[in-house]
Amino acid sequence: MRVVAGKYGGRPLKTLEGRTTRPTTDKVKGAIFNMIGPYFDSGRVLDLYAGSGSLAIEAVSRGMEAAVLVEKDRRAQAVISQNIKMTKEEQCFQLLKMDSGRALDLLSDPFDLVLLDPPYAKEQIAADLEKMAERQLLSEEVLVVCETDKSVRLPEEIAGLGIWKQKNYGISKVTVYVR
Repeated sequence: MRVVAGKYGGRPLKTLEGRTTRPTTDKVKGAIFNMIGPYFDSGRVLDLYAGSGSLAIEAVSRGMEAAVLVEKDRRAQAVISQNIKMTKEEQCFQLLKMDSGRALDLLSDPFDLVLLDPPYAKEQIAADLEKMAERQLLSEEVLVVCETDKSVRLPEEIAGLGIWKQKNYGISKVTVYVR
């Protein structure tokens, strides 16, 4: 796995061995950013189920200013820390070592890009977005990217956001919500 494009493009990323996380393939990651960008002029990104951190690192590589990565698994946290170190711009990243619910209770500033790839997709994505809207964590121009199994059917609208784009990539489905 590697950073696909941007200022860190081509740099290798570590992944977590085992079944506790499902790393997004480089092909799907490239497709996601081609759908929503592919580059950004600034902004803040939240990766609520960070895994290896590759999606948030890709977003910063492509122009986001800062990223908050949330991960509760200790082994995944170690991988994220190594991947952040690889960027040589650790000041752009904040790793919150906790579960998503606790993180959402602590966060206070809005995000321009939200990345959601939770283990139990449909119910979790809806609950997370409702809570983010309630806590005013979504900017006016927010893009919310949800990665799920292709069999998962997400609601057309959640928390004042509607589906803008949706595409299947092998066993994965990418759904993008906007206001």
